[in-house]
Amino acid sequence: MNRNKATKRLVQNIAIWIISLMAITPILLIVINAFKTAPEASSMNFSLPQMFQFENFVTVIEKGKLVRSFVNSVSYSGISSMLCILVSATAAFALARNKMKFNRFLYFFIIMGIALPLNYFTLIDVMKWTHLMNTKAGIIVLYSVTQIPFSIFILYGFIGGVPRELDEAGIIDGCGPKRLFFSVIFPVLRPAAVTVFILSFLNTWNEFLLPLYYLNSADKWPMTLAVYNFFGQFQQSWNLVSADIILTILPVIIVYLLGQRFIISGMTSGSVKG
Repeated sequence: MNRNKATKRLVQNIAIWIISLMAITPILLIVINAFKTAPEASSMNFSLPQMFQFENFVTVIEKGKLVRSFVNSVSYSGISSMLCILVSATAAFALARNKMKFNRFLYFFIIMGIALPLNYFTLIDVMKWTHLMNTKAGIIVLYSVTQIPFSIFILYGFIGGVPRELDEAGIIDGCGPKRLFFSVIFPVLRPAAVTVFILSFLNTWNEFLLPLYYLNSADKWPMTLAVYNFFGQFQQSWNLVSADIILTILPVIIVYLLGQRFIISGMTSGSVKG
């Protein structure tokens, strides 16, 4: 019995290591070639550069106009993720605490958006009708609504595990619906809310088709379109392309690590209080 468990654990560890290597290898290849000269990076191999070319990143920032695109991406992803948390948390709380037939239907109708494809051509007419085409507000709204179904799905299940006694205690203390949610329920949802923020931020930061279709001005492009445009101009300079990719994925990695630390600290403090 113990031998079977050890064999199963060994197979699982080997599978995890293989999957991890498959995910890390492309990133390692990009990191190494980002510090090479153009001739050295032309073959895109794992050999170390003779001298680390840090000026590649300066060239990318200047020629790729990444500062403007970085600010756009941070504003798009940050604001849309915050709106997504606010709307999803309030909706999930209302649906989870009032389990009527209509609310159950509404919940399943909303989470159908996880699987249903987005009709980009019909959405163009909607964006034009609402005068949100080629606007920063429009892309923020699009980012938010596309992340709401999955966010409600996560928060709905989490709220289901929150005891109703907290609601009753808040009502006894004189809390109205708004104060009950924001002062009593939402602090309990912090781990799930941070998870939703991280997932929403990652998805919107990497979004390519929505800004491609609905943002016509280069001044409003996020990082994904800036990288695409940069690759078209410097596709022969793989060292610059690699540096551009690193600068694009670095903020996402930082947000992910900070979010994980925030979740762990919240769970640790909660267990200490308990």
